[in-house]
Amino acid sequence: MPAGSSPAIWPPPVWLKVMISRRDAAITLDVPLEMAQRHGLPKWMTEAELRAILDNPPPWLVQSRANRTGKRPVWVHLECAVCGYEEAARPKKWWPDFTYVVCGHHPPADMPPARPGCVRSEYDGVGTRFVGIADVEAPPVRP
Repeated sequence: MPAGSSPAIWPPPVWLKVMISRRDAAITLDVPLEMAQRHGLPKWMTEAELRAILDNPPPWLVQSRANRTGKRPVWVHLECAVCGYEEAARPKKWWPDFTYVVCGHHPPADMPPARPGCVRSEYDGVGTRFVGIADVEAPPVRP
């Protein structure tokens, strides 16, 4: 091998493109997954393809953003108050304002205590694995 040259690398390095799922693209675009599918977003796309949509939104995305009332978010970020597991989910109409959410497998002893003067309600079926916890002010006790 001549001086100053490096050995050949075999096989040559492969440059991987990061692929983004349709679900993650829908979250980034802040549209429902069904809308992303209906308007032809592929199951997988590159970061460059997603960036192109963000930089030059198609008419359907412009219209979707214009129609927003701001009453309910399209996606919410859920994070377990015990272990920190995270996921994005579409909020349901029946969800109250949760004080926090925890993974369904955590025992009650691991959960933060209820706030003073509050009663606790638990809601199963939040996201894929969470229990929603809502601490609400207790009604006054009448003598």
